Amino acid sequence: MEQIGLDRLTGIVAFARSASLGSYSAAARSLGISPSAVSKSVQRLEARLGVSLFTRTTRSLTLTPEGRDLQERALRLLREAEAIEQAAVAARSEPAGILKVAAPIPVGVHLLAPALPRLLARHPKLSVDLRLSDRFVDLIEEGIDVAIRVGDLADSRLVSRRLAPHRVCAFAAPAYLARRGAPRHPDDLVHHDCVNFRFQSTGQTLRWPFQVGGRRVEITPDAGIVADFSDAVTAVLVAGGGIGISPTYIAAPYVGRGLLVPVLQDFAVERSVFTALWPESRRGNPNVKAFLAFLEEIFPSPAPWDAMLAPPAGDQPGGDGRPEPA
Repeated sequence: MEQIGLDRLTGIVAFARSASLGSYSAAARSLGISPSAVSKSVQRLEARLGVSLFTRTTRSLTLTPEGRDLQERALRLLREAEAIEQAAVAARSEPAGILKVAAPIPVGVHLLAPALPRLLARHPKLSVDLRLSDRFVDLIEEGIDVAIRVGDLADSRLVSRRLAPHRVCAFAAPAYLARRGAPRHPDDLVHHDCVNFRFQSTGQTLRWPFQVGGRRVEITPDAGIVADFSDAVTAVLVAGGGIGISPTYIAAPYVGRGLLVPVLQDFAVERSVFTALWPESRRGNPNVKAFLAFLEEIFPSPAPWDAMLAPPAGDQPGGDGRPEPA
């Protein structure tokens, strides 16, 4: 039987990843090579097979009937290769090699990246490939070892662990509050300058959640400034631009330096939860086990960034959710 060459395997891998992700550029990011290298590998595979695997447009790749037939077989080959690799990795006990971690940009910047030097100091043979994006990452298709997501997301192909509550609160700069006063109830926001967040994935603006009188309410205040990146919202608030909603883990360092002050903290809510997810095939992977243990340090309970939400002493909410008059 003719032995398959390395170049053919490279072409099959490039084809399978491109088919799953829908573009050469996405496949290239996943594989850590250039889009042109992916394109050339697929073209060489097509030339050897004598068929076209994709219908190409300027914006996307669409599988031809021949490509669809080949995709499932290629994916089975990659899954088997993955199983062989994970079995070999699980046979060792010491974390070593590359750990691929995916996370939303703010979580990666504010929580993961500052902590990674401690992880590598503990496991010097380990290296981390941190991939930050606000798009939904398919862990299995993109070869990710562990992902951190905001939300309790079910995927039957993945194992998950809740890490910590994801809380949000309203914040403003001391200078703004000195100039305009502090709202005592969410209804008071109509008299304030507001800064809002827009989701890049949907284009929708954030509905501000509050716990009022024992029930959760959501409002969308008029905003003079809207930004689609959490750190941009925080920068506007620090500059005195008004009141805005921020995750507590982003705002906490600014509160600690006196640049922001939580407002309406009696009404702050747990919006969702931080969740770690990893493929079932990684269950015995020492790199993943070491990282999951490390995540317990990054996301302690209670989370230190939520400590600032404790209501001022003697300031308890009344029956309608408003603090009792002093």
